[in-house]
Amino acid sequence: MKTYKNVDIHYLAYIEDDVEIGEGTSIGPFCIVRSGARIGKYCKFTAYCEIRNNVLIGDFTTMGSRCTISANASIGSNTTIKYGFVLTDTPDLKEGNVKTVEGIGDGVLIGANVTLMPGFSIGNNSIIGACTQVRSHVSDNEIWFGSPAKFYKKND
Repeated sequence: MKTYKNVDIHYLAYIEDDVEIGEGTSIGPFCIVRSGARIGKYCKFTAYCEIRNNVLIGDFTTMGSRCTISANASIGSNTTIKYGFVLTDTPDLKEGNVKTVEGIGDGVLIGANVTLMPGFSIGNNSIIGACTQVRSHVSDNEIWFGSPAKFYKKND
């Protein structure tokens, strides 16, 4: 594990080998960070978050409790994710067991209890309302909410 100065890892967190954690980042109790994860500077993860293999997370990103980020996903910088978020993956059965995962851009705000379905992404500076299931690509600077998510308006 490679870490930088001023990193706070709770003694009940589990960090696998080959993980990079940026300066000033805080990882709370019962969080799991899997091998190959790269976490930026000044991020904060409260409790029970799981960051799976090879996830990339930018600087100044925060996650509430009980967030799960599937393997190989990317999350931008300055992104806030409230509790109960799940970024899912699923195997592409035509390609064997290859899983499809997209990512989340910079400056995104995601409300509580949101699910991002496989193969879809959330663009920069977008807002996703609480209790939303995202089953479409969300472009930059858009506000979406509902289950399934529907476009509401541009985020000025």
